[in-house]
Amino acid sequence: MNPGNGHLNGQLVVDANACPVQLEALPPEEILTGAPQAGIAELGTLGGAEYGLWEMSVGTATDVEADEVFVVTAGEGTVLIAPFGGAPARTLHLIPGSIVRLHAGMHTTWTVTSALRKVWFAPHTPEMA
Repeated sequence: MNPGNGHLNGQLVVDANACPVQLEALPPEEILTGAPQAGIAELGTLGGAEYGLWEMSVGTATDVEADEVFVVTAGEGTVLIAPFGGAPARTLHLIPGSIVRLHAGMHTTWTVTSALRKVWFAPHTPEMA
């Protein structure tokens, strides 16, 4: 499977933890501790949604989120969500099996203690195409 082509290449099943995800250095302004890297493998589309894999290595980094739902498949860490939409700041503990909903515009801080991998689902947007 070519993880960057946006398709499962006709496959009906892929091992989410064995599929290659090419990691790249994060922008220096996003890194708080360590030297974390991250990457995605787009797998396809379904009913107007994109889906794929995302992985981040050990370290701490900030991000501004897009709309998505994800399921952690491997690793461990936390995501601190800054106050958003009237809700206070909160920290989510991430382990395999965690299902999380993030909203566009959320400011987050990811602290990964064991390489974290997730399967994500997000509305199709032109910049994702």
